[in-house]
Amino acid sequence: MRHFLTLLRNEIWRLLISPSTYIAGFLFLLVMGFLFQWMLRVYTSDPQDETPSVLFFRMFFIPVFFMVPLLTMRSVAEERRAGTIETLLTTPVTIAEIVLAKFGASYLYYCSLWLITASFHIIFFTYAQSDTIIDPYPLIGGYGYIFLSGTLFLSLGIFASSLTKSQLVAGILGFSLVFGFIVIGSNVEDLSVLTGEQSLWIRQFSDHTDALQHMGDFSSGIIDTRAIVLYLSTAFTFLFLSVLAIEYRDGTT
Repeated sequence: MRHFLTLLRNEIWRLLISPSTYIAGFLFLLVMGFLFQWMLRVYTSDPQDETPSVLFFRMFFIPVFFMVPLLTMRSVAEERRAGTIETLLTTPVTIAEIVLAKFGASYLYYCSLWLITASFHIIFFTYAQSDTIIDPYPLIGGYGYIFLSGTLFLSLGIFASSLTKSQLVAGILGFSLVFGFIVIGSNVEDLSVLTGEQSLWIRQFSDHTDALQHMGDFSSGIIDTRAIVLYLSTAFTFLFLSVLAIEYRDGTT
């Protein structure tokens, strides 16, 4: 991994000069700002049992659907389309270093965008009431889940990009993978028509893969180590599959 930091700096620079990066950032902050404003209006007209922070994090999947494809669709697909992937692979770097550098740059930008939204909570708790004190635990748990789940979502996007040379196809495939994990994974039990002992297994599987429930637990201060193992191990698996896809498609050994 001697060349990883050099590749990472290069990938960060490429993100910073890419129009899709700024489009993703603008759309993300626009959507999250709109959702936060809508949430405050809901609390003004009808106070909720949950804190504003918990409700805010429960809507995390809305911007994730478009942000992940925009950040990752160029990562490998554009290299392959432009023919630069072959040149890159002739240098003394490994495919694992390339994949990790692309993942690392996207992940750092992803986390930085989410950290900007922390200012929403600071402004709200600063000006809402003179005696309002910000509750750090939902924020810590919520952002902790955001950073944890981001490893999986971005690895899905990198994997999608490694399968094709078309950015459009990579974006659609990345969206489908993220959508499938969040929506279908959270509703496996509802989609099942099985009964008896098999339905118990499906309920357990649904509880293990329910991203919305995981967010609810983390933002409420409940840290489930099974979720940590699930996201990190699955992210590692898809990054490994990305390495294999590049190795197979571009004829390296």
